[in-house]
Amino acid sequence: MLGIEKISLDMKESMKNQDKFTLNVLRMLKSALQLESISLKKELEEKEIITVIKRNVKQRKDSITEYQKYNKTEEVENLQKEIEVLKRYLPKELTEKEIDEKIEEVFQKEKPESIKDMGKIMKILTDEIATIADMSLVSQKVKNRF
Repeated sequence: MLGIEKISLDMKESMKNQDKFTLNVLRMLKSALQLESISLKKELEEKEIITVIKRNVKQRKDSITEYQKYNKTEEVENLQKEIEVLKRYLPKELTEKEIDEKIEEVFQKEKPESIKDMGKIMKILTDEIATIADMSLVSQKVKNRF
């Protein structure tokens, strides 16, 4: 399992370099992956690993929004650093232009007639690009098309 093995190797490297911050982030990530593996009762596939990492990034982004409301700058900075560590394990995301092109391709193929078809469009897009795109951005762009 490439993803989990890489995380374990990077944890060892962080220990050697006495990089406690990165080590703690990787420990949290590894725990989240193990919990997901236990709940699914199987070894995680690459797509599932990416989903867990993205979920962790999203949780931190949500926390940043909350901390910013209360001017907790130190916490915001730490969460941003954590996000940077986590992003090392994600594939390169599509650009906005690439997302627009993918949405256009699906709209051309499916020819949705109203907002009622949004679920169908989002299902197709999720199956195709969920691991390499910010799906909240995709959802907003699809909604704007109707």
